Amino acid sequence: MTVTGSSTACPSGQAASTPGRGNRSATRRSAHAWVVALLLLAAAALSPVRPASAQQQLDSRVPIAFNRFYDFDEFVALLRRLVDAYPELLTMESLGKSVHGRDIWLVTLNNPATGPDGAKPAMYIDGSIHANEVQASETVLYSIWYLVSAYGAVPSITRLVDSTAFYFIPIVSPDARQDWFDAPHSPNTNRTGLAPFDNDGDGLIDEDGPDDLDGDGHIGVMWRKDANGTHRRDPDDPRIFVRVEPPAKGDWTFAGTEGIDNDGDGLINEDGPGGYDMNRNWPADWQPNWVQSGAGEHPLCYPETRVIAEFILSKPNIAAGQAYHNTGAMILRGPGAPYRASAYPRADLAVYEALGRAGEEMLPFYRYLVTHVDLYVVHGGFKNWLSEGLGIISFTNELWTDRRILQTGENPADDKARFRWRDRMLFGQTFTDWTELEHPDLGTVLVGGGTKWSSRSPPPFMLEEECHRNFAFTMFHAAEMPRLAWQRVEATRLGERLWQLDVEVENSSLIPTRTARAAEKRIGLPDRLTIEPAQGGAARVVASGALARWGDRLMTAVDRRPELVQLESGVPGRGRVTWRFIIEGDAGTELLLGYRAEKAADLDRSVTLDEPRP
Repeated sequence: MTVTGSSTACPSGQAASTPGRGNRSATRRSAHAWVVALLLLAAAALSPVRPASAQQQLDSRVPIAFNRFYDFDEFVALLRRLVDAYPELLTMESLGKSVHGRDIWLVTLNNPATGPDGAKPAMYIDGSIHANEVQASETVLYSIWYLVSAYGAVPSITRLVDSTAFYFIPIVSPDARQDWFDAPHSPNTNRTGLAPFDNDGDGLIDEDGPDDLDGDGHIGVMWRKDANGTHRRDPDDPRIFVRVEPPAKGDWTFAGTEGIDNDGDGLINEDGPGGYDMNRNWPADWQPNWVQSGAGEHPLCYPETRVIAEFILSKPNIAAGQAYHNTGAMILRGPGAPYRASAYPRADLAVYEALGRAGEEMLPFYRYLVTHVDLYVVHGGFKNWLSEGLGIISFTNELWTDRRILQTGENPADDKARFRWRDRMLFGQTFTDWTELEHPDLGTVLVGGGTKWSSRSPPPFMLEEECHRNFAFTMFHAAEMPRLAWQRVEATRLGERLWQLDVEVENSSLIPTRTARAAEKRIGLPDRLTIEPAQGGAARVVASGALARWGDRLMTAVDRRPELVQLESGVPGRGRVTWRFIIEGDAGTELLLGYRAEKAADLDRSVTLDEPRP
């Protein structure tokens, strides 16, 4: 510890000037330094202030383990605990019921001390529209938990919560999520909602789903014994099937997912529960089932999608959207089809590009992609409805990638590499050994393989990091919603009772108050800049118009209502709007300025018609 002495102490490297006194002075200074040091140490031990340079574990009122997954009932119980523990920030309500009567829960995070949620820019966040994509809901839960736990302790989170509203729907498909935990499934089911659906068009409903033949609680795969088979079992690791090249013959041929032909039509597992896709059921570019499989009878025909759409439409302050899915480590934007590219004007693409590239930096091995270009064509997708139908800057994140498995950052080169990792890191828990059975249609089969935990989702010990990184990216997005401020307001006398009032409003964030898509299609209300006399005042706005920049002599005048200016394009991201009012009134008259934008907090201020002071 370094202790600074008084101004009479000797400079460094300089001896004391009086023989015999230097040692005593040094001793006294040393003793004084030790006393000061001890006092400082004692004060530090008693101080409740944590070192600002060290990241501290959050002191949450509701400790939650994020190294495991929660079924629907457990999940709802955790939400209730959070709402009960943080009533000053959280509320919880049911938007409606699912097909099987479960609640579709909405959690709103808002600090009412800084204003109602509808008066702030808001972000909508959801997960598990496909219920097998389990970590999507855990990421939403983590987001709620982190925001309330960090509020008051992490300055940037505190500022964000004070200025922003968040609307969370952690589980879009509650029936399928609970079924995924309760019933045997593979990593790829249940993607569907659970309204009965005739997948094979035979007039019967949900009559031929997968069957857990080996009783392990999972739906694996089958290999049928075949003298002319395409594969043989690896002699070094019999869990692995190796393809043989003709004219050689193998012993086994792949026979599909685990199950039997329950309806006798010669097909296996072709008509399981549900069979539609709620992420194809949204109004933007919706196409019927013969074009887009799983789209439903019409947009929003399912109770889950309908109540969510009604809620979003009731909240015009939503300026950003995020849906969590899995898998593939992708930050996806629309469009879902090539002919929809015009729905993303250049100005909006610049915003997507800035946010998406930031996400690539924050999320290891993730790629910022365009759905129809880099993945596949999607009609009626949720994020596309937000972006194209409502003019909201929105992404879908596909959580997790197998590139996270190995230290090299590469996908496992082959099955042997994958099995080595499973054995060494997961102790074989995500694989069921092959069981030989007699199948009623296929004869001798081997049943087993990867469990429903074997792919698409991170292993539990890696879950929290996956949640946090995606949460951090989404908070970066939220922080870039429109933030407005009066930049400059200046009155200049033009005549005895004539004034020029120049006003500049600045948006410090990336996202404009009106996206180019919203302005082009006139989605929602335009921004409004208003001026009126204060109570009891008398003044009249003679004319007003836009300025290209501050100080311009010429303005582009409006035709009517100069005191109520409608700005269809709003305030651009990282930009300003500059306006001039010509006002008739007496010196000293007080005027009230207001700026209203659906996706930004209101601005209000007063200004007096006086010469600016030098």
